[in-house]
Amino acid sequence: MLKDSVAITSWAAEDRPREKMLSKGKNALSDAELLAILIGTGSGNNTAVDLGRSLLQLCNGDLYELGKLRLPQMCSVKGIGPTKAVKLMAALELGRRRKEQQATKKQLVASSADGYNLIKSYYSDLDHEEFHIILLNRSNGLLGIRQISKGGLAGTYVDPKIIFKIAIDMGASGIMLTHNHPSGNNRPSNSDHELTRRIVQFGKLIEMPVMDHLIITDNGYFSFSDNGLLR
Repeated sequence: MLKDSVAITSWAAEDRPREKMLSKGKNALSDAELLAILIGTGSGNNTAVDLGRSLLQLCNGDLYELGKLRLPQMCSVKGIGPTKAVKLMAALELGRRRKEQQATKKQLVASSADGYNLIKSYYSDLDHEEFHIILLNRSNGLLGIRQISKGGLAGTYVDPKIIFKIAIDMGASGIMLTHNHPSGNNRPSNSDHELTRRIVQFGKLIEMPVMDHLIITDNGYFSFSDNGLLR
C-alpha cells in the first residue's frame, strides 16, 4: 500500500504536514500539504493530503483559481464538507487581502489601465453584477478597494451615500468607480450614464473627485474618463 493512502498518524513524524512545518519550515511543504493542515482530517481511505490534492485537481494546481472556487465546488470533493470548505475559503481570502495590502503600500492608480489591471480579478468569471470603488489618496496612491453592492445579471443597486461615506471614512481624496457587465458588452447603459452623472456631481459638492468609472468585462473595459463622459 502506498504511503499516500494510509492515515497521516502512521507516517514518520518528519513527513506529517504539521510536524514537517515545525521542523523544516513552511517553505518545505507542498501546496497539498499546506491545504491538509487547514483541512485537518481525512475521510475514509483518503488522508487530508489526498483531499488537498483533489482540491488542487479542480483548478489544475492553480492557487489563484483555487481562491475563486465557490462552496459547492469545494464540497464536490468527497470528504470536504461545508465546515472544511469555509475554513479553506477564509484562509484563501486572508491571503488575497494580504496581497491587496501589500499593493496598497506602493501602487499608483493614475490611469484607466491602472484601475483595470488592479480591479479585473475581482470580476473574473462572475455571472452577476457587482460594484466596487477604488479609493485613492492625493497622489493617486491606492488606499483600498471596497465592494458597494452585489446584484443580478441585469444590474445592481448603488447608493451614492454609501460610496461617499466609505470614501470619507477611509480618508480618500478621490475615487474610481467600477462595475461589471456579465453579458460581455462593455458599453454603458442609460442607467450607467445617469448614475455616473449623479455621483460625479455629488463628489464635486464635497470636493471628492470621481477619477473614472470603469465597466469591466472578460474581454476588456470601458472608461468614462477616456471617452470624455465624466461631467
